[in-house]
Amino acid sequence: MAVDVRRFIFPFVDLSVSKWAWEARVLRWLTLLWLVLGLLVLYSASYSIAIVEHGDGLYYFKRQALWAIVGLVGFNCAIHTPLRSWLKIAPWMVFGILGLLVLVLVPGLGTTVNGATRWISIGIVPIQPSELIKPFLILQAASLFGRWNHVSLKVRLTWIGIWGVILVGILLQPNLSTTALCGMMLWLMALAAGLSYQLLGGTAAGGLILATLSVSINEYQRRRILSFLNPWASPDGDGYQLIQSLLAVASGGPWGTGFGLSQQKIFYLPIQYSDFIFSVFAEEFGFIGSLVLLLLLGSYATLSLLVAFKAKNLVYQLVAIGVMVIMVGQSLVNIGVATGVLPTTGLPFPLFSYGGSSSIATLLAAGLLIRVARESGKAKVIEMSRARSGQPKPGDL
Repeated sequence: MAVDVRRFIFPFVDLSVSKWAWEARVLRWLTLLWLVLGLLVLYSASYSIAIVEHGDGLYYFKRQALWAIVGLVGFNCAIHTPLRSWLKIAPWMVFGILGLLVLVLVPGLGTTVNGATRWISIGIVPIQPSELIKPFLILQAASLFGRWNHVSLKVRLTWIGIWGVILVGILLQPNLSTTALCGMMLWLMALAAGLSYQLLGGTAAGGLILATLSVSINEYQRRRILSFLNPWASPDGDGYQLIQSLLAVASGGPWGTGFGLSQQKIFYLPIQYSDFIFSVFAEEFGFIGSLVLLLLLGSYATLSLLVAFKAKNLVYQLVAIGVMVIMVGQSLVNIGVATGVLPTTGLPFPLFSYGGSSSIATLLAAGLLIRVARESGKAKVIEMSRARSGQPKPGDL
């Protein structure tokens, strides 16, 4: 049978979409809408600073669009590849990306930006392993937690140890926010899988101890927490970022200043194309636009949970839950930082913030969620008379 290569490259050219379950179709269009909206917001947020830094207002936008195209190839591959195939390669991908995480920490190999060493260059391409590992962490965690009572104690401890190494490796970059997000994702997936409360309580306590240790060692993390509690105590120092973000959000008013007309993004708001991109969005689209964005995230979360409830087995359910945490949960954390609800972190807004590794990982995760929805929608209803006679209808699975 000939394979239509177009559907793996061009997301809008896929004649099979009409045959998918409705949840899969809606999630697909929501993901594409999210991506397009994110590119537009990035264009607005980065244009001014890109002219000053690179002499090209489209510098960040063009690179993000290129990464988005690469990510869409992975997105479509995930949608059209059986989930069991992804589950088979997940352990090997985890090991491979773990190797990159270790290399990042080797002096001279990792790339340091703003005091954090989170990237490694493969040729001329910068890679952030802590972002790329997320979808495969979801797959492997779902595989283990979904079969928890059917695997040996040795297998359980081995993978828990590997995940511990991954989290410590990310923490040493240092990157407390991503470590906390990945740890919380694993914990929520374990909770959904029905693991014992003793184990969940123990791991939660271990995570808190690890976070406390990181904050006690890294002075900048302590300063961020203190500035979050009272940013006005140091308006020109540690509180500057949050104050400028709050000014941007408040300046938006009910309807916003209009697309491209943010004032705070012009050399006031720091890292406006990444960490504080929601602040630019809130200023330009106002309270109403922010509410619409929250409704988009709420719709995505609701559909993700619906897909999880309808999934044909626990492993698939956990994949859907893990993707929801990474996409919606991470978005809410970014919004919480921009609005002063949470301490300042370097966690990007999925499909909004500038970053190739984040875009690729997010689109791949979204594709896995849609794949779960597609496979869950394949089940057919068998008539009771035929079910009793053991004669399924043609086409039943």
